[in-house]
Amino acid sequence: MDKAIITCALTGVLTNPKQHPVPVTPEQMAAEARDAFNAGATVMHVHLRRQEAGMGHLPSWEPDVAESVVIAIRAACPGVVINLTTGVIGKDVSGPLACLRRVKPEVAACNAGSLNYLKIKDDGTWAWPPMVFDNPVEKVKQFLDVMNELGIHPEFECFDVGIVRSVGMYLKAGMFSGVPEVNFVMGVASGMPCDADLLALLPRFAPPGAVWQTTLIGRAEIWPVHQKTADLGGMLRTGLEDTFYLPGGERAPGNGALIQALARCARNAGRDVASPAETRALLGLLPAA
Repeated sequence: MDKAIITCALTGVLTNPKQHPVPVTPEQMAAEARDAFNAGATVMHVHLRRQEAGMGHLPSWEPDVAESVVIAIRAACPGVVINLTTGVIGKDVSGPLACLRRVKPEVAACNAGSLNYLKIKDDGTWAWPPMVFDNPVEKVKQFLDVMNELGIHPEFECFDVGIVRSVGMYLKAGMFSGVPEVNFVMGVASGMPCDADLLALLPRFAPPGAVWQTTLIGRAEIWPVHQKTADLGGMLRTGLEDTFYLPGGERAPGNGALIQALARCARNAGRDVASPAETRALLGLLPAA
């Protein structure tokens, strides 16, 4: 596609704000979003953090927090598209669903399949206890049913090739409609590696007519794959959720610098960065109110 949608993943799940420059409060989220928006990001992927003092490294599923963060971002970035996370471990999805109902984002991330979520150290010990990021079909359907009810566009996050293929089955089963959007998540140690050769194969396994993007997790090694994404016509995403490092290996001071580097990848491929209105058209969203 000629136009490149750029998404900024503002803060992530568990990163400690005492160690890394991730935003936590609505004011911080809005300021980071504004920097990213000014650099070309038209979609903000939003995770929510606990607001109590000393608890900002933990996720929140409080609708009041969701509302205050989204209101602040929308005020700072006219026309921006909100993409709200729904990722949660376990069967209880009441928190994410309550947040969706409260803020009614234009887009919501939908983790499309389960993954053994692993990382191992050089000495052979686990970086954390082995865990399953559980997203069985019945759980995916719970999210999609509410997204369908509220008119929210699902963005399917896919950590492995079989999960990419599952999205086409969800479409065939009538679990969602509209423009399919598939996000190839690469760089999780037990998922798809961040590899340009693998990326070149993946779009053929997405549903016909899908918009696809990449989420690339890592350090400086992710940037050639971002460029490959741009060259192949994919949509682009980065932010402090995914990396702390710019293409030269230096640490990013914030989301704005990361998005500036990502926009250069689009322009290096001869593509213009999509405006908010163009983003909505490509994803089949309603115009901004």
